[in-house]
Amino acid sequence: MNTLNQFNQGLRDGVPVIFGYLPVGFAFGVTAAAGGIPPWLVVLISLTNFTSAGQLMGATLIIAGAPIFEIAVTTLIINIRYVIMSMSFSQRITPNMPILEKMVAAFAITDEIFTVASLKKGEVSFNYISGLVTGPYFGWSLGTLLGAYATKILPLAIQQSMGIALYAMFIALIIPAARESLAVMVVAGISVCASIIFKVTPLLDTLSSGYVIMICTILAAAFGAYFFPREEEDLT
Repeated sequence: MNTLNQFNQGLRDGVPVIFGYLPVGFAFGVTAAAGGIPPWLVVLISLTNFTSAGQLMGATLIIAGAPIFEIAVTTLIINIRYVIMSMSFSQRITPNMPILEKMVAAFAITDEIFTVASLKKGEVSFNYISGLVTGPYFGWSLGTLLGAYATKILPLAIQQSMGIALYAMFIALIIPAARESLAVMVVAGISVCASIIFKVTPLLDTLSSGYVIMICTILAAAFGAYFFPREEEDLT
């Protein structure tokens, strides 16, 4: 398959992802801009990050006035799954791909892009990845742009409700995995319980949301690693 055909195939495969990213990007744009971040900066965040969950948490911490260290570590924890995805995806790309192209491909990795590319038969070329990410990237950015500037005309009640759409997206990511895996269900439950404890316990409730996420993530992951270790055959 020649270069143009590979790119076009990627474009076609990325169309369903576009329709998923537009409304979520819109919700992120509204939420971040309504919190006081300038609309142009909200759009720049989407253009340079392309990580929905990480962007939401980062924007939330920025709005809350969290220190840079807290923002950096929290978003690192949230986005660290992309390291695992990239390591897995590196086994599928064409051999001898230049380092610059690998960097672009790594930037393009999201949950949905990774899933679509992983389902493709055979090796995945840079041209295919470029086509696959083009639509979703601009769809996410366009959704953010529309949402950020929509705060100038949308009623305040609707702006505040947009945050629910993003949390619904997080739940949608967890539920399918939890239905198939007891370990995921238990670890997610531990995270929720730990978060509630921090919310309702005196003194603990004074911790910022960024540090609470770090602690809950580490506690839940450690619990899962100890009680639900991966069998050796599962790692091959």
